[in-house]
Amino acid sequence: MKKVKIVVGLSGGVDSSVAALILKKKGYEVIGLFMHNWEEEDSVFNKCTTWKEDKIDAMLVSKQLNIPFQVIEMKKEYKKYVINYMFNNYKSGKTPNPDILCNKEIKFNIFLKKAIDLGADFIATGHYVNKEKIIKNKKTIYRLLIGKDLNKDQSYFLCQLTQYQLEKSLFPLGLLTKNQVRKIAEKNGLRNAYKKESQGICFVGKIKLPNFLKKKIIPKKGEVVNINSDASVYKEKKNFFSKEEELFFLSRKKKYKKSDGKIIGYHQGAHSFTKGQRKGIAVGGYKEALFVLETDVKENIVYTGMGKKHPGLYKKSLFIQEENIHWIRKDLSLNEGEKMDVFCRIRYRQPLQKSKLYKIKKGMFIEFEIMQCAITEGQFAAWYLGKELVGSGVIS
Repeated sequence: MKKVKIVVGLSGGVDSSVAALILKKKGYEVIGLFMHNWEEEDSVFNKCTTWKEDKIDAMLVSKQLNIPFQVIEMKKEYKKYVINYMFNNYKSGKTPNPDILCNKEIKFNIFLKKAIDLGADFIATGHYVNKEKIIKNKKTIYRLLIGKDLNKDQSYFLCQLTQYQLEKSLFPLGLLTKNQVRKIAEKNGLRNAYKKESQGICFVGKIKLPNFLKKKIIPKKGEVVNINSDASVYKEKKNFFSKEEELFFLSRKKKYKKSDGKIIGYHQGAHSFTKGQRKGIAVGGYKEALFVLETDVKENIVYTGMGKKHPGLYKKSLFIQEENIHWIRKDLSLNEGEKMDVFCRIRYRQPLQKSKLYKIKKGMFIEFEIMQCAITEGQFAAWYLGKELVGSGVIS
């Protein structure tokens, strides 16, 4: 009988290495592929990128496991779908999530296609998530479930996957904790058992955002305007004609003017700042830390407020435009006028928040039970039913 062939995306880290080890021990035909997505000469962050070391680790682990190893070139695709996406979002005043786009367009799209071309039945990664197959109305449906290790659960990063991508993907680490994974690697003599976890942007590393953006966006001096917590701009309207009108109001981007506050400093580009940011404002002398409330990239102004409890940081609702709504479980998608009780998160590792979806013609609202800090345009909101991630969307 022909063995099931699985292509593992080997990153050089311990997680994907142990994923390959587990599959090999289960008797599958395993191939290790390293995605070459980033070239150091393409950037000014030579000290941040680690792809050369990662490629060597992936190759040596493949040798230890006695599995075939290949490097596939995907720099052009990565630049198109991830790097350009980042620049375009920051330029327009939004804060992108490159890791989610990397999974959607690179790992589970282009990489998957290349693996299928090699004759693979499945691809596998070192993500801490689980997958389950169910039958509903005589149709096969794949569920994306949170990982056992709640501190490492990476379902949020896979919130844009499709049914086909889930069908063709395996997640061997879903029922393990990070500590267990390292112990398995150590027991089997893997060289990267205690390798430090990668940080920063997928395949690029930890970078200084202003330096990154200088490549495409010319720095320009602008003003930092501080908004008092009792400014009249926070007076909320109390009477609404409909729930939809109320939600539009609660989810709106706050429109500040220089006259709402006081100029307290300067910066080198509003596009380099994101809502809720504390570090990098470079203005001191206040009783509490300053946080970014909003940015205006057209006027090149950064609006700040003092203290984590500043009301300008909080909103009760967010909106997702129709074209940006994505359902992993299309069988659960809402029609206009329908609503659904869910749990939602707006950033990785955020505890799930009790909330409600409201579907309208132009898109969908998410209303939270409690006020949320730094709801940021361009980021992804993901919603769950119990332990299952069922959909997501880009915050408008």
